[in-house]
Amino acid sequence: MFSPVTISRFQNIETPFYYYDLALLNKTLQACKTAADRYGFHVHYAMKANFNPKVLTAIQSYGFGADCVSGNEVKAAIDNGFGQDKVVFAGVGKSDREINMALDADIFCFNVESIQELAVINELAKAKNKKARVAIRINPNVDAHTHHFITTGLDENKFGVNSWQLNDVVDALRKYDNLQFVGIHFHIGSQITDLEVYKSLCIRINEMQDWFEDHGFKITVLNTGGGLGVDYHNPDTNPIPDFEGYFKVFKDFLNVKPGQEVHFELGRALVAQAASLVSRVLYVKNGQKKNFLVLDAGMTELIRPMLYQAYMRIENLSREAETGSQKSEVGSQTSEGQSHISHLKSHILKYDVVGPICESTDCFQKDVELPESFRGDIFAVRTAGAYGEVMASRYNLRDAIGSVYSE
Repeated sequence: MFSPVTISRFQNIETPFYYYDLALLNKTLQACKTAADRYGFHVHYAMKANFNPKVLTAIQSYGFGADCVSGNEVKAAIDNGFGQDKVVFAGVGKSDREINMALDADIFCFNVESIQELAVINELAKAKNKKARVAIRINPNVDAHTHHFITTGLDENKFGVNSWQLNDVVDALRKYDNLQFVGIHFHIGSQITDLEVYKSLCIRINEMQDWFEDHGFKITVLNTGGGLGVDYHNPDTNPIPDFEGYFKVFKDFLNVKPGQEVHFELGRALVAQAASLVSRVLYVKNGQKKNFLVLDAGMTELIRPMLYQAYMRIENLSREAETGSQKSEVGSQTSEGQSHISHLKSHILKYDVVGPICESTDCFQKDVELPESFRGDIFAVRTAGAYGEVMASRYNLRDAIGSVYSE
């Protein structure tokens, strides 16, 4: 929720931009840390969600590690104060250059996603006379019950190794002298809101670790991945995810043996609610069947609604501020005043909220019920802190999106 002072501040800033609520970010990070520390769990922040420098500084200050999926993310994590001993490097397509850079940095672990990758890391580590710590990413064939574009834990996708390949995996681990096997890694998808899904994951992890130990491999790290979702529909009611409930599932259902560490890779859950995309209405187009609001932000600034058909709450801050002002002015005044407020509240129209990009797909949402809106109104697309700024582009030679921070 934006205060009148914040909305007034937006009037004097050129749009579009990402607005970061640093106070909410810190409350979220503290809630996660408190819940994880209760059980001695280790949290690595998924860098791909947001690598805004101020966001990284805040996350690092709570002692979290970093989950990286590119060499540049590994570098950014270390440059921003995440210790090498807390950096893990995942990703289905690590290049030789990236692997060498991570070996030189002596990161904590590579999360390995294929048998061929084991061979490549072993060869590169041998050339440097090093031993690389590795965890094997396994597809547990657990349905995350989320959008099919962001489901990653089923059999036969590009991520991880499948259960029928595990015999070949252990043969490779026995053969490669420059690899140190430390554990097993899982990630079943993103934006998971049904915690029952994680119970199923725990059962599979328990089975997999028993399988490895039966084959003579000691496991010290159980990396459960991440994927905890956030409330895109009610960002003010539920600004902070249920970290307590999330971690308790793993405490109750995961078989953690003496000497083992449990690791998590949370991204969206830590940062999504802490930022909004702020934009202005450029034009209002009223048609016979459709009304369009053309914003000065589009798919170049925030592509999730177009790429994933993702719902994100859209608010006209100018009209909401006006309505709030009117409410406070009339308060408990005459019935005439109350009638004015009822009229103001009921003057709702449906709009297709679109961007300026020369693509028909450049639409944030169709048939959005909003107060009657006008050129120059300030809009916010909420819960945009994850996979927003990081996925922005310069398509159509657009200016790079900027950031504004709470005071």
